[in-house]
Amino acid sequence: MREQVAAETRRAVMSLARRLRAERPADALSSNKVSVLGHLYRRGPSTPTQIAVAEHQQPQSLTRVFAELEDEGLIARTPSPHDRRASVLELTPAGREVLARDVAVRDHWLATAMEGLNETEVQVIGLAAALLTELAERDQAVS
Repeated sequence: MREQVAAETRRAVMSLARRLRAERPADALSSNKVSVLGHLYRRGPSTPTQIAVAEHQQPQSLTRVFAELEDEGLIARTPSPHDRRASVLELTPAGREVLARDVAVRDHWLATAMEGLNETEVQVIGLAAALLTELAERDQAVS
């Protein structure tokens, strides 16, 4: 039973993710940039390593993303108070605004798509979203 539900959930999540990507404006930030800004919005100032671990990426693969976001004024880099060799990245007001605009388009599409659902169905989707977030944040190795 769990295997079947897992497969159905994976297919549904992938389909919804493809649709949400299709709803992004042509001039939207890259997915990596949105992920970094979203991490900083949700979790606050973080080191590049903390962001890479949370986003399941190698720190080296995000180096250019961090530099571009900093050059665009969307994040600020300050020295770590705990380690002079490290830095801490923080979302700037401009970064917060760009992120809000980016997600608003997709949130609007999804809210509009849910207009045909009744209140119970909307609540079930809200519960499912919370559970999917919890599953995504579990630190389990795939066996």
